[in-house]
This record gives sequence, structure tokens and C-alpha cells, in this order.
Amino acid sequence: MFRNQYDSDITTWSPAGRIHQIEYAMEAVKQGSAAIGLKSKTHAVLVTLKKTTFELGSYQNKLFRIDDHIGIAISGITADARVLCKYMRNETLNHKFVFESPMQTERLVLQVADKSQVHTQRYGRRPYGVGLLVIGYDQTGPHLFENCPSGNYYDFKANAIGSRSQSAKTYLEKHFNEFENLSLDELIRHGLLALRETAQSGVASEKEEQGLTTKNVSIAIVGKDKKFEIIEEEALLPYLQALDVEPAAQDTMEV
Repeated sequence: MFRNQYDSDITTWSPAGRIHQIEYAMEAVKQGSAAIGLKSKTHAVLVTLKKTTFELGSYQNKLFRIDDHIGIAISGITADARVLCKYMRNETLNHKFVFESPMQTERLVLQVADKSQVHTQRYGRRPYGVGLLVIGYDQTGPHLFENCPSGNYYDFKANAIGSRSQSAKTYLEKHFNEFENLSLDELIRHGLLALRETAQSGVASEKEEQGLTTKNVSIAIVGKDKKFEIIEEEALLPYLQALDVEPAAQDTMEV
């Protein structure tokens, strides 16, 4: 993208009917590392690929707990994500205090979309440069939503955002019809296989880790009778080892 005379502020429309700062914010989401979400009729899962800016630095967290029944994955500017995460946590706490019941996932997603839309309309502000995948479980079942910097939000059976996410979307489009009746472990396996499509293939070198490892992958799950939980580090090892095992062979091993 190139700078032009119509991208100086958020209230300036181009002759083509575009607001360039919103498009720049959407581009920031595409530059972030991949995040994938998918759901069955009982559970919702998030799988993310973490990055480290420096060789001696730690990996940035991509998953955040909002409440016992809601969590998010981010792609884009982490600082903007922290602001939205704090807002979402406050809203769920306020709802629980006033109504004495957990907040519905879609209601929270709608409020975040409204908050994001304000930043596309008022002078002196800029859109949030982060995309969110929101999973939750409430009385209406499991949910997976995407929040965009433009203020739009969408309900999905499966979705991917971030860099090279199109490869993951292609995998999800081929298999999403199977997701509804899958067990939690099978759902996680599909999420990891989709995430592997976005990761660089090959053997990991000392300077750059390629493929999926316990260091650069995070998983989050929520579902029926299961609170939001983040799986990281050594707890990921069984799921990563199961990637190269065929489902039929895996069932035989379990028996």
C-alpha cells in the first residue's frame, strides 16, 4: 500500500468510496501470526502460532482469557489487543455483577464491534489494528466469532486470520462438514493441521524455528461442562505427536 492524500485521517473518504486507514488496519491483521478457530456442537477451539521478535526474547502470548466461558485469539498489534481485552473483561464482570449470570458471547462481540466502529468515524482516532477470534460457550451452545477493525463481526464454524491464513482456510473449507460431531481431541487435531499449513515447512534451524513446536503453539478450549483453558508448553506434546498418526491408527492405539 502507498500513501496518498486521502489517508491522513479517519474521516476522509477517497473518490472511490474507501477509507484508507481502515484498510491499513485490516492489513495490520494480515501481518500478524496466524490464529485459527473452529467449533463442534459441544466445544470451541483456538489454535495460534506464536512469534518472537528476538532470538533471546520470549514468545508473545496470542490467547487471552476473558471469563470462565469466553476467550480470544489475536492477530495484529498486541498493544491494541490488550486494550480490547481489558474492555471485554470489564464488560463481562459488570454483566455478572448486575444480572448475576454469565454474559452471552454474541452480546460481548457486538459491544466490541460497536466500540471498534466508533474509531472508524470520529476525527482524531484510528482503528484498532488487531483482529480477534472469540470463542465462548453459553446456554445457546459453542460460538466462534471474528471481530474486524472495521467494526464488522461474523459468526463462523471455522476461520483463520493472520499471515498465510488462506492456506489454513483452504484446509478448513475441505473439512468443516466433519467438525460438528467431532470429539474435542479430534477438533484440536484438525486445528493443528490447519495451523501447520500456515507454518513454514522443513526442519527447524538454530536461528529460526520452522513447523509446530511446544514453544510456538498455543491451544485454547471451552465447551460443555468445561471452562476456558489454555494449553501450552509440555502439555501440548501429546497433541503435536498425534499429528502424524492417521485417525484410524490412533483409534487402534486407544483401544
